[in-house]
Amino acid sequence: MSLSRRKFLAFGAGAAAASTGLSGCGSRSSLGGSDELSMWTWVGSVNDDLIGQAEKAIPGHDGLRLSMTRIGSNYKTKVLTSLAGKSLVPDIVAINDDVATYFPNADQFHDLFELGAKERESEFLPWKWKLGVTPDNKMMAYPMDTGPTALFYRTDVFSKAGIDIDPAAVAQLAPDWDTYIALGKKVKQAVPGSSITDNINSIFSYRMAQQPKRYMTVDGQYIGDQDHVREAFDLAIRVVKEGLSANAQDGSTDADAVVTNGKLVAFNAAVWWAQLGPKNAAPKTKGLWRVTAAPGGAGNRGGSFLGITKYCKNPEAAFAFISWLESAKNQAQAFLDPVLFPSTPASYTDSRLAAPDPFFGGQKIVEVFAESATKYPGAYFSPYDSIIGAPISAELVNVEVAGKSPDQAWNDAQHQVERELTRAGAI
Repeated sequence: MSLSRRKFLAFGAGAAAASTGLSGCGSRSSLGGSDELSMWTWVGSVNDDLIGQAEKAIPGHDGLRLSMTRIGSNYKTKVLTSLAGKSLVPDIVAINDDVATYFPNADQFHDLFELGAKERESEFLPWKWKLGVTPDNKMMAYPMDTGPTALFYRTDVFSKAGIDIDPAAVAQLAPDWDTYIALGKKVKQAVPGSSITDNINSIFSYRMAQQPKRYMTVDGQYIGDQDHVREAFDLAIRVVKEGLSANAQDGSTDADAVVTNGKLVAFNAAVWWAQLGPKNAAPKTKGLWRVTAAPGGAGNRGGSFLGITKYCKNPEAAFAFISWLESAKNQAQAFLDPVLFPSTPASYTDSRLAAPDPFFGGQKIVEVFAESATKYPGAYFSPYDSIIGAPISAELVNVEVAGKSPDQAWNDAQHQVERELTRAGAI
């Protein structure tokens, strides 16, 4: 299956508009007064202290201030609807890790290269920088945080299994997924009920997060039926078949429970899981967790961006603001609250990040995630990744929960992907 440049542009102008209610009507105007830059984002995406400074005055532009709105639900739909009407559009918008799904609407955003972004490129992780650049080499989105991956594990449980709990030793014991499975089996034998993943989709997602390619090529060729995806699919099923999954599906009440009750004793996850997982769901395990290099290599899952819309009142001031907000110094501050891992390598040696983490036994966990972030090979995310990934994810759940045949699940997923891509005009 392939997506031509003509179809890609047609999708941006037509199909994407239809799917989000884009009408192309309305006056062209930005949101907010003439003395302010408006910004939309979601809860937990920026550091409040930094935003507070900009709300008094945009750095370098004393006559302007920031007016920020946090949108609690249906964020993406509201952004696209605003762009559709071309009226009361925010000057600046935050964009999640599905940035490529905005590419068909790239004409609604300023090309940041034209505002001076090239001069900042060397400050950022190369793979992160590329994710905000369209196939037509327009920089639509400026890097914010990242989601490097690593292996979290419980030292008390590993000790019971006779495993050296030193992070370097664990990394040597499980450098790849085969050895990770063997390690998980050893732990489960010593401590019955132990799991090394919350559910089947986590294994698939985090294995895909390590791959140098995903579901489509830059020129629109579908590759989601190739060996690298099937390998991740089969790996996830193998972990389940070995009895090493907690079968706590995403969105269920079990998701936190398996951390709270100690069933999930090791987990290959992104940096943000430290807060959402053990610190939130199992605070009494403080000091018992460690982090080391993930089996299978460096990966990334998550991370966001900032875009400046075409309706921005002062694009130069807006770019000055976002480049200030996402400087290495300020990204280091955003890691402290709300725990956003920087896309600027210079942040990794900042004393605020390099400090030992008491929850992880005094380990300097940032060092592990920094290595993952810098070693991650990067991969192309297409505008269609979400509609490709959904059927695969659903069929994996069918294998774990309903016992569906893996081959049948794979074939059914591929048929559904073909239907969805056809419906979207991609093939």
